[in-house]
Parts: sequence; structure tokens; C-alpha cells
Amino acid sequence: MAVDKMMISAKDVAELAGVSRSAVSRTYTPGASVSAVTRARVMRAAEELGYHVNHLARGLVRNRSGIVCLIVSELATPYRASLVRLLTQHLQEAGKITMLINTDRPDDSVSQALQQAINFRADASFVLSGMPDSAIARLCHKHGQRLVLINRNDALPGSLSINQDNEEAAGRIVMAFARAGCQRIAFANSLAGTPSLMARERGFIQAAHAAGLAVTVERFGTTSYESGQILAHRLLTRRERPDAVFCVTDLLACGFMDEARHRFALRIPEDLCVAGFDDIPQAAWSSYNLTTFTQPVEQFAQDAVAWLMAEEEKEENLESEQGLDSPGEMRMYHADFIWRGTIRGG
Repeated sequence: MAVDKMMISAKDVAELAGVSRSAVSRTYTPGASVSAVTRARVMRAAEELGYHVNHLARGLVRNRSGIVCLIVSELATPYRASLVRLLTQHLQEAGKITMLINTDRPDDSVSQALQQAINFRADASFVLSGMPDSAIARLCHKHGQRLVLINRNDALPGSLSINQDNEEAAGRIVMAFARAGCQRIAFANSLAGTPSLMARERGFIQAAHAAGLAVTVERFGTTSYESGQILAHRLLTRRERPDAVFCVTDLLACGFMDEARHRFALRIPEDLCVAGFDDIPQAAWSSYNLTTFTQPVEQFAQDAVAWLMAEEEKEENLESEQGLDSPGEMRMYHADFIWRGTIRGG
């Protein structure tokens, strides 16, 4: 008589392996403590019986789906793609399933996609730096999701906020330009208006004024290569053309540099110093060799997932009665300066 493998339970596996039911559960729980000998016995018994964990049933029992929603904008940019890749990798290693919501479109598709995530009872949402409205984070929190907010200013109870000291980093660029003898400095930004981009602009202007340097600010479009080209045209056709430009991201800087070299025949850094931010792979290419800052995206991903798993463990062990109403946690990270060849004297 054929065995209905859908009816095989963890109890059957435990009996065949000669272990407890909880040992079977720990074997299939990422990070749980179980000896190598016990794990091997459980896996042999499961293979013999054709047993597979019913994650849907387990989720219903534990009131947890295992789904983590990533709310992302500008997914095609190198920085954002790298962050998404690392987050999904660490979440998968932790036994989580990721659901991606792209927030680039201005219509109601974002709200519809987010409602789907809520309907699937996602355990958490990671709101990546970018354009998602703060109302999205509040809606996720309202429906019982834990939140990780990366490079955003939202402050919600029971959430983890990961930020980088963008203002301090921008101030270091001003000092580098001043040491290179630059007198007419400029800041090239997009119109995205995200917290991290505006913090870089704010820090740059403040440091420039403190150093007694006049600063020109130009903003245009999305945070793209093409916007960098247009910003270069706008700044480099001014009567008082800048001799140093801080581009808010590396991608913008790549477009800016190509336009400066090929349309205006400027030498970098002899005629024009340029700096960027993010240290995307292209920044290290010999054609750019861009001075920039690196964001610790690997650390962002590791710490975000570790925090989520720790919060879930606290809840299971009833160590925290506050849960989602506990005070939010904020972590600030340092950006390392990557000296390359686009600022004189680097």
C-alpha cells in the first residue's frame, strides 16, 4: 500500500529516528541548537519517510509566515541592487522568504502590492533608502510588522533604524577640495529628496560656509547617469564655472565626469576635482578612478537580519512584553573615505 507522504508528520520522523519531537523541530529551525549526531539521524529518517516541513502549517501555529517584505525604489541603481542582493542572501540564510515591492511608480500599484504583503501576513518589512512615503512604514507597523528602516528618518516604536553619518562625510569632501586649492565648489544632486541625499547636501553646504567657501547647488531629475550629464552641462556652462564638484552619488558622478571630459574637454583632476558617494563597482574602473565614500552595505544587511531574528527569539521566549511597542533602536554607521584619482593631492 502506497504511503501518503502528505500525511507523514514530524512525530513519525521522531519515532523512526529515536529522538524527541522537539529535536525534529530544532533540526529544521535555522540557528537552533541540535547536535550533529541528532541532526544526521533526523535527516536520514526524514529522507526514508519522504518527509518535508510544512512551513505554512508551522507558520499558522507560530503566528508567523516567514515572509519579509523589501520596499525598494530605484532598484536598477548599483548601490540599491547591491543592498537588495545582500539582504536577500542573509534573509534566505536565516530561513526567511523575501517579497519585493518596487515603489518607483507614482500610481496606486505600491499600495496594492503592500496590501498583498499585509494579506500574506509578512513578519517584517525592510524599507530601503529611497522615495517610499513615511505612510508606508506606518501602515506596516500598524499591521503588526517589525520594521527595519535603512537611511531614513522615520522613527517608529519597535523598529530598527540604520543610518550613516552623511553630513560628516560631506564635510570631509569640503576639506579635501580646500586642500586641493579649489575655490569655486559645487554640489550636484537629484530631485529625489531622500533623507540621505539631503543630509549630504546639508553637510556639504555647512562645511563650505565654515571654511569660507562659496558653494553652488544644482539639482535635476532622478539619481541616474543621465542626470549627471545634464547637471554637468548646467554647472559647467556657468560664467563662474566650478573647479570642484561633489556629486551626491557615484552614478551621478560617472555621468558628470563623462560629460566634463567629452563635451567640455576638461581634465580631471587638473581642471576639475570630482567626488562621489557609495563606492559602486564602476567607481574603481580605470576610466573613472573616482574618489568616493563606501557604504557598509554588508554590515547593514548582517545587522538588520540579526536584529530581526533576535527580536523574534525574544518574543518566543517571552523576554519582552512590549514587542512592537518597545522603543525603537537607532544605529549610526561611519562612511570610509576611498581616495582615488579625481581630487588633486589625494
